[in-house]
Amino acid sequence: MQRRSFLKKTTGAAVSTLILPTIIPSHVLGKTAPSNKIRIGQIGFGRIAMSHDLPETLKNEIAMGVAVADVDINRAKQGKAWIEKFHADHGKSGVDVAVYQDYREMLQDKSIDAVIISTPDHWHAQPAMEAALAGKDIYLQKPASLTIAEGRQMSDIVHQTGQIFQQGSQQRGTSPWPQFHRACELVRNGRIGTLKNVQIGLPGDPGGNEESPMHVPDNLNYEMWLGSTPYKYYTEKRVHPQNDFSRPGWLRCEQFGAGMITGWGAHHLDTAHWAMGTEYTGPIEIEAEASFPQSGLWNVHGDFKVHAKYANGVSMEISGTFPNGVRFEGSEGWIFVSRGNVAVTSSDPTKPGTELKALDASDPKILKSEIGPHEIHLYKAPEQHEDWLNAIQSRKTPVAPAEVGHRSCSACLVSHIAMKVPGKLHWNPDREKFIDNDSANEMLSRPQRFPFGTDYVL
Repeated sequence: MQRRSFLKKTTGAAVSTLILPTIIPSHVLGKTAPSNKIRIGQIGFGRIAMSHDLPETLKNEIAMGVAVADVDINRAKQGKAWIEKFHADHGKSGVDVAVYQDYREMLQDKSIDAVIISTPDHWHAQPAMEAALAGKDIYLQKPASLTIAEGRQMSDIVHQTGQIFQQGSQQRGTSPWPQFHRACELVRNGRIGTLKNVQIGLPGDPGGNEESPMHVPDNLNYEMWLGSTPYKYYTEKRVHPQNDFSRPGWLRCEQFGAGMITGWGAHHLDTAHWAMGTEYTGPIEIEAEASFPQSGLWNVHGDFKVHAKYANGVSMEISGTFPNGVRFEGSEGWIFVSRGNVAVTSSDPTKPGTELKALDASDPKILKSEIGPHEIHLYKAPEQHEDWLNAIQSRKTPVAPAEVGHRSCSACLVSHIAMKVPGKLHWNPDREKFIDNDSANEMLSRPQRFPFGTDYVL
């Protein structure tokens, strides 16, 4: 499915079933409004919000952080202090940031134009849907959803409401990694001939020890933190550290995410889709193998290998045996692209002492090739958060809209399902169903624990 047919499909009868709020964001009122800034609420204040999402957004003059919500009230208060200090350090003193433990209360504030969602993976699709229905524009950390069913619900609601949505696919921006745009444009324009195969390097995660139950901290609404997922006893390594902002344990629990296949796969598969021109579809065949811990709290996949095939004839292999990055192999050469040795966070899957080229090719002449005026020119976006802010102002589609984010995530989730269901699976990307495989189709969604989950939003 291509973008045009997708948009036609999602703007049909389903729209008439929604009752949308009459909310006019403050930024559309123009310079005569009390504030001509884009007023932003932050949902989830952890390591990604503090080290990446907030600084990259608030450094833009048009952006103003005005609220923060976190189920851990201590973190929400730390977020308030962090945002206020950031504004003061950048000449915006006197900002009083509101604090919430329940983000749904924050969404009721009509003066807030947009939200950044930097929560655990199982808390991505639901707040994105609720924010769209509340008339807020959305920046959502990857991956788009915990399940394919949730991702479909989220993308549909965002398109039906018309809110601006940006998926956190930083490799699409020309800053800080312009090499990804360059590589995808070269592949799209046939500089390596006919694309035959894509190799994606992704590591697995190690397992961990058993962890004993602990008293739930008074500052944490643990019931809400668990959200739509089943109740499990609290232990700090299942959630996030109470005394610092290091890598949280939930990243290695299948209850809350799929592990590296979505954690980093959402980036690299998105890059592959961009170069392949398959941003609105997915694979048609997939098979995989993976090792999973047999005991311990952390149970996401370890070493793995995925083989997929797309309708255009391109094969895709994903494995930790490949260098961390994306290699495009064509009939007349190859291109490899990665982040080099640059990491967004200290836990990014880079190997110390390993030199990775940010952009490489079978022939250096390929990389020097110019794209002609009548060839394919991919959207040249600035840094991902800046592109989102620009789109909020212009009301034009940013570089990674909801359906693109959903399709990148769904390709990862299909791979994860294939790790657990033996044999070759046949996937219908238009219907988003496996063909003649009930076991695989049962994994497209998960039961949702009332009163949380995307089903209850709808």
